[in-house]
Amino acid sequence: MRKEWFLRWSFFVFGLMIVAIGISLTIKGKQLGIGPWDVFHYGLFLKFGLSIGTWSIISGCFLLLLITMVKKAWPKIGALLNMVFLGLFIDFFNWLLPPIDGLVGETLAYLFGVILLGYGIGFYVSANLGAGPRDSFMLLIVEKTGWSIPWVRNGIEVLVFLLGWLLGGPVGIGTVFIAFGLGPILGVSIPQCKKIFAFFLKDELLPTDNTHLKN
Repeated sequence: MRKEWFLRWSFFVFGLMIVAIGISLTIKGKQLGIGPWDVFHYGLFLKFGLSIGTWSIISGCFLLLLITMVKKAWPKIGALLNMVFLGLFIDFFNWLLPPIDGLVGETLAYLFGVILLGYGIGFYVSANLGAGPRDSFMLLIVEKTGWSIPWVRNGIEVLVFLLGWLLGGPVGIGTVFIAFGLGPILGVSIPQCKKIFAFFLKDELLPTDNTHLKN
């Protein structure tokens, strides 16, 4: 059981790191536009200072507080850690990754970032330690209204995209690509990451001694 939890938390943290690298790479290629939530966080950064990762944590904290008030239940530890780790990782990789010059370089960084974003989500979702603040908020609206997940998700992303655009966040064809193109990537990445997790989990649960091999 201890090994299983170690494996779950490893996938969870690794996945959030990959998501953060993906977000940072799309920010480096921001001439193409960045994801709706990142447009919002970037716009807040431009308007009020602080860092993009800090605004990611603040917005996540606000959503979790709202969810807690509506559901009258504390959020899962996975949602809290998702909020904190992702913001910290975004700021770290924004600092670590060098600036990228030229449209070709930014385009390559952007496309690679979107792929990493999809697989990072796949890894942390496969750990099954709870949804992040934004996904939890989406699921709350679905639960309370009965509306479909795609409509709710797209509605939320259009709203935060508009808010981010009004704040001066970078918007472009890449924003639309992430909003509507990330889904198909997740359709591939999540099943693949779940298979990887199941493979390692099966390996962890195998007997640790070799007595069953003796004649």
